[in-house]
Amino acid sequence: MDKESNQSIISKDGVSYLVPFILVTSCFALWGFANDITNPMVKAFSKIFRMSVTDGALVQVAFYGGYFAMAFPAAMFIRKYSYKAGVLMGLGLYAVGALLFLPASMTGMYYPFLAAYFILTCGLSFLETSCNPYILSMGTEETSTRRLNLAQCFNPMGSLCGMYVAMNFIQAKLNPASTEERALLSDQDFAAMRDSDLGVLITPYLIIGAVIALMFIVIFFTKMPHNADQNHDVHPLATLKRICHIDYYREGVIAQFFYVGVQIMCWTFIIQYGTRVLMNEGMTEIDAEVMSQRYNIIAMVIFVSSRFICTFFLKYINAGALLGILATVGALLTLGVIFIDGRMGLYCLVAISACMSLMFPTIYGIALQGLGDDAKFGAAGLIMAILGGSVLPPLQANIIDQHTLFGMPAVNVSFFLPLVCFLVIIVYGYRTYTRTK
Repeated sequence: MDKESNQSIISKDGVSYLVPFILVTSCFALWGFANDITNPMVKAFSKIFRMSVTDGALVQVAFYGGYFAMAFPAAMFIRKYSYKAGVLMGLGLYAVGALLFLPASMTGMYYPFLAAYFILTCGLSFLETSCNPYILSMGTEETSTRRLNLAQCFNPMGSLCGMYVAMNFIQAKLNPASTEERALLSDQDFAAMRDSDLGVLITPYLIIGAVIALMFIVIFFTKMPHNADQNHDVHPLATLKRICHIDYYREGVIAQFFYVGVQIMCWTFIIQYGTRVLMNEGMTEIDAEVMSQRYNIIAMVIFVSSRFICTFFLKYINAGALLGILATVGALLTLGVIFIDGRMGLYCLVAISACMSLMFPTIYGIALQGLGDDAKFGAAGLIMAILGGSVLPPLQANIIDQHTLFGMPAVNVSFFLPLVCFLVIIVYGYRTYTRTK
């Protein structure tokens, strides 16, 4: 056993960062909640506004587009001020975006919700750009990847809460009328059903907005460490040029783009995949959607458990090697999703979450290792890579809207996109292993 496995991962130079670590780690759970209450909304908005899957996927475009748009402004803000200031700005925008769901619902239109999502995720972009490198700085560099993986373990716990709320307080309470039944409604009846469903949908967002406002107050009045915040000069172009010449960072940004894409695709379209499978077994559409969300929750439980297990194994296994192994298994399971019809294909889709558990924080930790103060801008590049969650799901949704391709259900064929993503991650894991073994 090496020296690294015996040392505390939440202290440095005899100083414990336990309280700041707990507060910042709680933010991981809060943005996990936002991420995974949102994934089922693609299907929900498609029904509420009588839209195609492709139009419903604009939720993901707005959601992850906010990450992309705000990542570098967030990095410049953090570089000029501090990680704590970045966390507070993120919480503020998160709260405002969530509370904007109320006026959006009053319009009875789809696009104001997209604007609210965009503002909300501008806040999440600030949070992720701040919190990830902040956690890395709360201890020694040798333990940084393990520390980030530990903090990231609490992200899927928030995700589980988001999924539970989406299933029990949104999906289960929407009007049970099917997509086909809604299409036959008169404009007046449709408007009444839409407004009723929107009233159901916005309540959890208003509650989480209030919770985020409370969290803002707690962190504002708590003394937080200032380590790694000493350099306030902002030279974005010079910094970007410097870090983009580092192979493991540049390749990490690419790998992160495809990882976020595969995560969002597998968690968003499990609803469409599961609904088709379960309706073929005789379920109604609303029951099939709720049951599919239960499978999504099972997938997240597997994800949480696997992340704790994989974080333990990181003490003994090279991070790149473990990343490559998990991506390989994920690719094999994706082949099962594509070619095995029925429940077994759905089980393969659920099992993929075990393989994804380690990927985001491990790619993040590898890419930022050794960047020092440049990690603030390096983090922005990795958060911009979350754009993968905005670009790839609409492409998959467009395939799903074809209904049948090559004699197969289009939803099955659409999972060739996640397969490509896993292949990219396999390459990054292998290259990382060969550099560090």
